[in-house]
Amino acid sequence: MTSSTYRPETVAVHGAAPQSHAMHAVTVPIVCSATFPFGSFEEAQAVVERRSDRHDYSRYGNPTVRQAEQLIAALEGADDSVLFSSGMAALTAVLMTFTGVGAHVVLLTECYRPTEQLIRETMARFGVECTLVPGTDLELVKNAVIPGRTRLLMLEAPTNPHLRVADLTALAEWKRTVKGLRMVVDATLATPYNMKPLELGADIVVQSATKFLGGHNDLLAGSVAGRAGLMQTVREMRGRTGAIADPHSAYLLVRGIKTLAPRMRQHNESALNIASYLESCPQIKRVWYPGLASHPDFHMASRLLGGFGGLLSFEHTGDLEFTRVFCNSLKLVQLAASLGGVESLCHPPALFSYWDLPRTEREQLGMPDSLIRLSVGLESADDIKADLTQALEKAAMATA
Repeated sequence: MTSSTYRPETVAVHGAAPQSHAMHAVTVPIVCSATFPFGSFEEAQAVVERRSDRHDYSRYGNPTVRQAEQLIAALEGADDSVLFSSGMAALTAVLMTFTGVGAHVVLLTECYRPTEQLIRETMARFGVECTLVPGTDLELVKNAVIPGRTRLLMLEAPTNPHLRVADLTALAEWKRTVKGLRMVVDATLATPYNMKPLELGADIVVQSATKFLGGHNDLLAGSVAGRAGLMQTVREMRGRTGAIADPHSAYLLVRGIKTLAPRMRQHNESALNIASYLESCPQIKRVWYPGLASHPDFHMASRLLGGFGGLLSFEHTGDLEFTRVFCNSLKLVQLAASLGGVESLCHPPALFSYWDLPRTEREQLGMPDSLIRLSVGLESADDIKADLTQALEKAAMATA
Protein backbone atom coordinates (compact mmCIF):
# COMPACT_ATOMS: atom_id res chain seq x y z
CA MET A 1 0.00 0.00 0.00
CA THR A 2 1.08 3.57 -0.57
CA SER A 3 2.10 5.81 2.27
CA SER A 4 2.54 9.54 2.64
CA THR A 5 5.10 11.55 4.55
CA TYR A 6 2.30 13.95 5.46
CA ARG A 7 0.03 13.69 8.47
CA PRO A 8 -3.70 12.95 8.01
CA GLU A 9 -4.75 16.60 8.24
CA THR A 10 -2.45 17.52 5.36
CA VAL A 11 -3.34 14.47 3.28
CA ALA A 12 -7.03 15.35 3.55
CA VAL A 13 -6.32 18.72 1.97
CA HIS A 14 -3.65 17.86 -0.60
CA GLY A 15 -3.66 14.11 -1.06
CA ALA A 16 -0.37 12.21 -1.05
CA ALA A 17 1.38 15.29 -2.45
CA PRO A 18 0.43 18.86 -3.38
CA GLN A 19 -0.55 19.20 -7.04
CA SER A 20 -1.63 21.83 -9.52
CA HIS A 21 -5.00 21.78 -11.27
CA ALA A 22 -6.23 22.89 -14.66
CA MET A 23 -6.17 26.62 -15.36
CA HIS A 24 -4.03 27.09 -12.23
CA ALA A 25 -7.08 26.59 -9.98
CA VAL A 26 -6.38 26.03 -6.29
CA THR A 27 -9.41 23.73 -6.07
CA VAL A 28 -10.38 20.70 -8.17
CA PRO A 29 -12.33 21.81 -11.28
CA ILE A 30 -15.68 20.19 -12.09
CA VAL A 31 -15.25 18.52 -15.48
CA CYS A 32 -18.73 17.91 -16.92
CA SER A 33 -17.74 16.43 -20.25
CA ALA A 34 -19.28 13.04 -21.07
CA THR A 35 -16.59 12.26 -23.63
CA PHE A 36 -13.00 13.31 -24.35
CA PRO A 37 -11.94 13.51 -28.04
CA PHE A 38 -8.57 12.27 -29.24
CA GLY A 39 -6.07 14.16 -31.33
CA SER A 40 -5.12 11.08 -33.32
CA PHE A 41 -5.82 7.41 -33.96
CA GLU A 42 -2.59 6.56 -32.18
CA GLU A 43 -3.61 8.46 -29.04
CA ALA A 44 -6.90 6.54 -28.89
CA GLN A 45 -5.05 3.27 -29.52
CA ALA A 46 -2.81 3.89 -26.51
CA VAL A 47 -5.88 4.17 -24.27
CA VAL A 48 -7.52 1.06 -25.72
CA GLU A 49 -4.31 -0.89 -25.18
CA ARG A 50 -4.00 0.54 -21.63
CA ARG A 51 -0.71 2.23 -22.35
CA SER A 52 -2.27 5.54 -21.33
CA ASP A 53 -4.52 6.48 -18.41
CA ARG A 54 -6.05 9.37 -20.36
CA HIS A 55 -9.84 9.70 -20.02
CA ASP A 56 -12.03 8.79 -22.97
CA TYR A 57 -15.62 8.37 -21.73
CA SER A 58 -17.00 9.38 -18.34
CA ARG A 59 -18.66 6.05 -17.59
CA TYR A 60 -15.13 4.65 -17.23
CA GLY A 61 -13.59 7.63 -15.51
CA ASN A 62 -13.65 11.40 -15.18
CA PRO A 63 -10.96 13.91 -14.14
CA THR A 64 -12.92 15.23 -11.16
CA VAL A 65 -13.85 11.71 -10.06
CA ARG A 66 -10.22 10.68 -10.39
CA GLN A 67 -9.12 13.47 -8.06
CA ALA A 68 -11.53 12.18 -5.41
CA GLU A 69 -10.27 8.61 -5.89
CA GLN A 70 -6.65 9.61 -5.47
CA LEU A 71 -7.48 11.61 -2.36
CA ILE A 72 -9.35 8.69 -0.75
CA ALA A 73 -6.56 6.27 -1.66
CA ALA A 74 -4.05 8.54 0.07
CA LEU A 75 -6.24 8.74 3.17
CA GLU A 76 -6.78 4.97 3.32
CA GLY A 77 -3.13 4.15 2.69
CA ALA A 78 -4.20 2.26 -0.46
CA ASP A 79 -2.64 1.86 -3.89
CA ASP A 80 -5.87 3.06 -5.47
CA SER A 81 -9.57 3.61 -4.89
CA VAL A 82 -12.66 3.50 -7.10
CA LEU A 83 -15.53 5.94 -6.64
CA PHE A 84 -19.16 4.93 -7.03
CA SER A 85 -22.55 6.63 -7.08
CA SER A 86 -23.37 5.38 -3.55
CA GLY A 87 -22.06 3.16 -0.77
CA MET A 88 -24.44 0.38 -1.80
CA ALA A 89 -23.18 0.62 -5.39
CA ALA A 90 -19.65 0.19 -4.05
CA LEU A 91 -20.62 -2.91 -2.04
CA THR A 92 -22.50 -4.34 -5.02
CA ALA A 93 -19.45 -3.93 -7.23
CA VAL A 94 -17.24 -5.74 -4.70
CA LEU A 95 -19.68 -8.66 -4.56
CA MET A 96 -20.09 -8.84 -8.33
CA THR A 97 -16.33 -8.64 -8.86
CA PHE A 98 -15.18 -11.27 -6.38
CA THR A 99 -18.06 -13.78 -6.25
CA GLY A 100 -20.10 -15.78 -8.74
CA VAL A 101 -22.29 -18.84 -9.07
CA GLY A 102 -21.47 -21.26 -6.25
CA ALA A 103 -19.46 -18.71 -4.28
CA HIS A 104 -19.96 -18.28 -0.55
CA VAL A 105 -19.72 -15.16 1.63
CA VAL A 106 -19.26 -14.99 5.39
CA LEU A 107 -20.97 -11.85 6.70
CA LEU A 108 -20.43 -10.76 10.29
CA THR A 109 -23.37 -9.57 12.35
CA GLU A 110 -24.53 -7.02 13.09
CA CYS A 111 -24.47 -5.14 9.82
CA TYR A 112 -26.38 -2.53 7.88
CA ARG A 113 -29.65 -4.23 6.96
CA PRO A 114 -29.55 -3.32 3.22
CA THR A 115 -26.09 -4.95 3.09
CA GLU A 116 -27.51 -8.17 4.47
CA GLN A 117 -30.48 -7.97 2.10
CA LEU A 118 -28.17 -7.35 -0.85
CA ILE A 119 -26.11 -10.46 -0.10
CA ARG A 120 -28.75 -12.85 1.23
CA GLU A 121 -31.54 -11.95 -1.19
CA THR A 122 -30.24 -10.20 -4.30
CA MET A 123 -26.91 -12.01 -4.71
CA ALA A 124 -28.67 -15.31 -3.94
CA ARG A 125 -30.44 -14.94 -7.28
CA PHE A 126 -27.03 -15.18 -8.91
CA GLY A 127 -25.98 -18.31 -7.03
CA VAL A 128 -24.09 -16.67 -4.16
CA GLU A 129 -24.63 -18.13 -0.69
CA CYS A 130 -24.15 -16.33 2.62
CA THR A 131 -23.62 -17.29 6.26
CA LEU A 132 -24.10 -14.75 9.06
CA VAL A 133 -21.76 -15.15 12.03
CA PRO A 134 -21.21 -13.08 15.20
CA GLY A 135 -17.95 -11.23 14.72
CA THR A 136 -16.99 -11.58 18.36
CA ASP A 137 -16.46 -15.36 18.05
CA LEU A 138 -13.46 -16.18 15.87
CA GLU A 139 -14.08 -19.91 16.08
CA LEU A 140 -17.59 -19.50 14.65
CA VAL A 141 -16.13 -17.43 11.83
CA LYS A 142 -13.56 -20.12 11.07
CA ASN A 143 -16.20 -22.86 11.11
CA ALA A 144 -18.43 -20.89 8.72
CA VAL A 145 -15.86 -20.99 5.91
CA ILE A 146 -16.52 -23.50 3.14
CA PRO A 147 -13.15 -24.62 1.70
CA GLY A 148 -12.82 -23.72 -1.96
CA ARG A 149 -16.05 -21.73 -2.03
CA THR A 150 -15.84 -18.91 0.52
CA ARG A 151 -14.53 -15.89 -1.34
CA LEU A 152 -15.26 -12.98 0.98
CA LEU A 153 -15.25 -12.27 4.70
CA MET A 154 -17.31 -9.08 5.06
CA LEU A 155 -17.78 -6.95 8.15
CA GLU A 156 -18.43 -3.47 9.45
CA ALA A 157 -16.18 -1.80 11.99
CA PRO A 158 -17.70 -0.28 14.02
CA THR A 159 -21.13 -1.73 13.32
CA ASN A 160 -24.38 0.17 12.95
CA PRO A 161 -26.15 0.88 15.31
CA HIS A 162 -24.53 -0.85 18.32
CA LEU A 163 -20.96 0.15 17.44
CA ARG A 164 -19.50 -3.33 17.93
CA VAL A 165 -15.81 -3.65 17.05
CA ALA A 166 -14.46 -7.03 15.95
CA ASP A 167 -10.81 -8.00 16.33
CA LEU A 168 -9.69 -7.05 12.83
CA THR A 169 -6.06 -8.00 13.42
CA ALA A 170 -6.96 -11.53 14.56
CA LEU A 171 -9.40 -11.95 11.66
CA ALA A 172 -6.80 -10.74 9.18
CA GLU A 173 -4.10 -13.02 10.58
CA TRP A 174 -6.39 -16.04 10.28
CA LYS A 175 -7.69 -14.96 6.86
CA ARG A 176 -4.18 -15.14 5.43
CA THR A 177 -4.17 -18.89 6.11
CA VAL A 178 -7.30 -19.46 3.97
CA LYS A 179 -6.62 -19.72 0.25
CA GLY A 180 -8.72 -17.45 -1.93
CA LEU A 181 -10.36 -15.59 0.96
CA ARG A 182 -10.45 -11.79 0.96
CA MET A 183 -11.43 -9.60 3.90
CA VAL A 184 -13.69 -6.63 3.15
CA VAL A 185 -14.26 -3.99 5.84
CA ASP A 186 -16.96 -1.35 5.68
CA ALA A 187 -15.32 1.38 7.76
CA THR A 188 -17.87 4.11 7.13
CA LEU A 189 -18.36 4.88 10.83
CA ALA A 190 -14.65 4.92 11.61
CA THR A 191 -13.44 6.85 8.55
CA PRO A 192 -9.75 6.79 7.60
CA TYR A 193 -9.17 9.39 10.32
CA ASN A 194 -10.03 6.97 13.13
CA MET A 195 -8.97 3.67 11.56
CA LYS A 196 -7.17 2.31 8.50
CA PRO A 197 -8.36 -1.29 7.96
CA LEU A 198 -5.79 -1.95 5.23
CA GLU A 199 -2.99 -1.38 7.75
CA LEU A 200 -4.72 -3.89 10.06
CA GLY A 201 -4.70 -6.58 7.37
CA ALA A 202 -7.91 -6.08 5.39
CA ASP A 203 -7.77 -6.54 1.60
CA ILE A 204 -10.48 -4.06 0.71
CA VAL A 205 -12.04 -1.14 2.57
CA VAL A 206 -15.43 0.30 1.64
CA GLN A 207 -16.77 3.71 2.60
CA SER A 208 -20.21 5.22 2.21
CA ALA A 209 -18.72 8.59 1.29
CA THR A 210 -22.20 10.05 1.71
CA LYS A 211 -21.54 10.01 5.45
CA PHE A 212 -18.50 11.38 7.28
CA LEU A 213 -16.21 11.72 4.25
CA GLY A 214 -18.59 14.11 2.51
CA GLY A 215 -19.73 15.35 5.88
CA HIS A 216 -22.44 17.80 4.83
CA ASN A 217 -25.49 15.69 3.90
CA ASP A 218 -25.32 17.03 0.34
CA LEU A 219 -24.04 14.15 -1.80
CA LEU A 220 -24.27 10.43 -2.52
CA ALA A 221 -21.08 8.47 -3.16
CA GLY A 222 -19.22 5.31 -2.17
CA SER A 223 -15.63 4.17 -2.42
CA VAL A 224 -13.65 0.95 -2.60
CA ALA A 225 -9.93 1.03 -1.81
CA GLY A 226 -7.12 -1.52 -1.80
CA ARG A 227 -4.25 -2.97 -3.82
CA ALA A 228 -3.83 -1.82 -7.41
CA GLY A 229 -4.64 -5.19 -9.01
CA LEU A 230 -7.84 -5.64 -7.02
CA MET A 231 -8.93 -2.08 -7.74
CA GLN A 232 -8.40 -2.54 -11.48
CA THR A 233 -10.88 -5.42 -11.52
CA VAL A 234 -13.35 -3.36 -9.46
CA ARG A 235 -12.91 -0.45 -11.87
CA GLU A 236 -13.68 -2.70 -14.80
CA MET A 237 -16.88 -3.84 -13.10
CA ARG A 238 -17.88 -0.23 -12.52
CA GLY A 239 -17.37 0.50 -16.20
CA ARG A 240 -19.68 -2.35 -17.15
CA THR A 241 -22.42 -1.47 -14.68
CA GLY A 242 -22.12 2.30 -15.03
CA ALA A 243 -22.34 3.05 -11.30
CA ILE A 244 -19.77 5.85 -11.33
CA ALA A 245 -20.20 8.99 -9.23
CA ASP A 246 -21.00 12.16 -11.15
CA PRO A 247 -18.40 14.97 -11.26
CA HIS A 248 -20.50 17.34 -9.13
CA SER A 249 -20.71 14.79 -6.31
CA ALA A 250 -17.00 14.07 -6.66
CA TYR A 251 -16.24 17.78 -6.34
CA LEU A 252 -18.41 18.09 -3.21
CA LEU A 253 -16.70 15.02 -1.79
CA VAL A 254 -13.21 16.46 -2.32
CA ARG A 255 -14.36 19.70 -0.71
CA GLY A 256 -15.85 17.82 2.24
CA ILE A 257 -12.77 15.66 2.80
CA LYS A 258 -10.58 18.75 3.17
CA THR A 259 -12.18 19.36 6.57
CA LEU A 260 -12.36 15.68 7.58
CA ALA A 261 -9.70 15.93 10.31
CA PRO A 262 -11.13 18.89 12.28
CA ARG A 263 -14.67 17.56 11.80
CA MET A 264 -13.78 14.10 13.10
CA ARG A 265 -11.94 15.55 16.08
CA GLN A 266 -15.10 17.46 16.98
CA HIS A 267 -17.38 14.47 16.26
CA ASN A 268 -15.19 12.28 18.48
CA GLU A 269 -15.11 14.80 21.32
CA SER A 270 -18.81 15.71 21.26
CA ALA A 271 -20.08 12.14 20.89
CA LEU A 272 -18.05 10.96 23.89
CA ASN A 273 -19.29 13.95 25.88
CA ILE A 274 -22.93 13.27 25.00
CA ALA A 275 -22.66 9.50 25.46
CA SER A 276 -21.22 9.99 28.96
CA TYR A 277 -23.99 12.45 29.79
CA LEU A 278 -26.76 10.14 28.56
CA GLU A 279 -25.52 7.39 30.87
CA SER A 280 -26.47 9.64 33.78
CA CYS A 281 -29.99 10.42 32.55
CA PRO A 282 -32.79 8.66 34.47
CA GLN A 283 -34.76 7.97 31.28
CA ILE A 284 -31.86 6.08 29.69
CA LYS A 285 -31.44 2.34 30.18
CA ARG A 286 -28.26 1.81 28.14
CA VAL A 287 -25.87 3.73 25.90
CA TRP A 288 -23.94 2.11 23.06
CA TYR A 289 -20.70 3.97 22.33
CA PRO A 290 -17.28 2.28 22.03
CA GLY A 291 -15.59 5.09 23.94
CA LEU A 292 -17.49 4.20 27.11
CA ALA A 293 -16.08 1.62 29.54
CA SER A 294 -19.59 0.12 29.67
CA HIS A 295 -19.45 -0.86 25.98
CA PRO A 296 -18.62 -4.57 25.47
CA ASP A 297 -15.88 -3.72 22.96
CA PHE A 298 -14.34 -0.77 24.78
CA HIS A 299 -10.90 -2.38 25.08
CA MET A 300 -10.90 -3.58 21.46
CA ALA A 301 -12.02 -0.17 20.22
CA SER A 302 -9.36 1.53 22.33
CA ARG A 303 -6.75 -0.66 20.65
CA LEU A 304 -7.94 -0.37 17.04
CA LEU A 305 -9.48 3.10 16.82
CA GLY A 306 -7.74 6.44 17.00
CA GLY A 307 -11.08 7.99 17.96
CA PHE A 308 -14.50 6.56 18.75
CA GLY A 309 -16.52 8.38 16.11
CA GLY A 310 -19.58 10.58 15.88
CA LEU A 311 -22.32 7.96 16.16
CA LEU A 312 -23.92 6.57 19.30
CA SER A 313 -27.09 4.72 20.20
CA PHE A 314 -29.14 4.58 23.37
CA GLU A 315 -32.10 2.69 24.77
CA HIS A 316 -34.60 4.63 26.85
CA THR A 317 -36.87 3.17 29.53
CA GLY A 318 -40.09 3.65 27.57
CA ASP A 319 -41.96 2.07 24.67
CA LEU A 320 -42.77 3.04 21.06
CA GLU A 321 -45.00 5.88 22.28
CA PHE A 322 -42.05 7.25 24.27
CA THR A 323 -39.97 7.14 21.09
CA ARG A 324 -42.70 8.93 19.13
CA VAL A 325 -43.04 11.75 21.65
CA PHE A 326 -39.26 12.03 22.04
CA CYS A 327 -38.70 12.38 18.29
CA ASN A 328 -41.53 14.88 17.92
CA SER A 329 -40.18 16.97 20.83
CA LEU A 330 -36.69 17.47 19.42
CA LYS A 331 -35.96 21.02 18.29
CA LEU A 332 -32.29 21.05 17.29
CA VAL A 333 -31.68 17.39 16.45
CA GLN A 334 -33.50 16.39 13.26
CA LEU A 335 -35.35 13.14 12.53
CA ALA A 336 -33.61 11.70 9.46
CA ALA A 337 -32.22 8.48 8.04
CA SER A 338 -28.57 9.30 7.41
CA LEU A 339 -25.52 10.10 9.54
CA GLY A 340 -22.08 11.66 9.49
CA GLY A 341 -22.97 15.26 8.61
CA VAL A 342 -22.49 18.55 10.40
CA GLU A 343 -26.16 18.43 11.50
CA SER A 344 -27.18 16.15 14.38
CA LEU A 345 -29.68 13.51 13.27
CA CYS A 346 -31.93 11.16 15.23
CA HIS A 347 -32.80 7.75 13.80
CA PRO A 348 -34.96 5.09 15.50
CA PRO A 349 -33.83 1.85 13.76
CA ALA A 350 -37.17 0.14 14.46
CA LEU A 351 -38.90 2.80 12.36
CA PHE A 352 -36.43 3.48 9.56
CA SER A 353 -34.88 0.07 8.98
CA TYR A 354 -37.01 -2.67 10.58
CA TRP A 355 -40.61 -1.41 10.50
CA ASP A 356 -41.65 -4.22 8.12
CA LEU A 357 -40.81 -6.84 10.78
CA PRO A 358 -43.02 -7.81 13.75
CA ARG A 359 -42.00 -6.22 17.06
CA THR A 360 -40.90 -9.57 18.53
CA GLU A 361 -38.61 -10.17 15.58
CA ARG A 362 -37.19 -6.66 15.81
CA GLU A 363 -36.41 -7.26 19.46
CA GLN A 364 -34.72 -10.56 18.70
CA LEU A 365 -32.46 -8.68 16.27
CA GLY A 366 -31.56 -6.17 18.98
CA MET A 367 -33.68 -3.40 17.48
CA PRO A 368 -36.33 -2.68 20.12
CA ASP A 369 -38.75 0.24 19.86
CA SER A 370 -36.73 1.98 22.59
CA LEU A 371 -33.47 2.11 20.60
CA ILE A 372 -32.44 5.52 19.23
CA ARG A 373 -29.42 6.14 17.01
CA LEU A 374 -27.87 9.60 17.27
CA SER A 375 -25.48 11.02 14.70
CA VAL A 376 -23.71 13.78 16.61
CA GLY A 377 -23.13 16.85 14.46
CA LEU A 378 -20.94 19.89 14.92
CA GLU A 379 -23.34 21.95 16.97
CA SER A 380 -22.41 22.76 20.56
CA ALA A 381 -22.45 19.55 22.59
CA ASP A 382 -24.19 21.48 25.39
CA ASP A 383 -26.96 22.55 23.01
CA ILE A 384 -27.40 18.96 21.80
CA LYS A 385 -27.57 17.69 25.38
CA ALA A 386 -30.13 20.35 26.29
CA ASP A 387 -32.30 19.35 23.34
CA LEU A 388 -32.08 15.65 24.18
CA THR A 389 -32.86 16.38 27.83
CA GLN A 390 -36.02 18.38 27.17
CA ALA A 391 -37.24 15.77 24.66
CA LEU A 392 -36.61 12.92 27.12
CA GLU A 393 -38.43 14.78 29.88
CA LYS A 394 -41.44 15.49 27.65
CA ALA A 395 -41.59 11.86 26.55
CA ALA A 396 -41.35 10.65 30.14
CA MET A 397 -44.17 12.95 31.26
CA ALA A 398 -46.39 12.07 28.31
CA THR A 399 -46.05 8.33 28.89
CA ALA A 400 -46.05 8.27 32.69
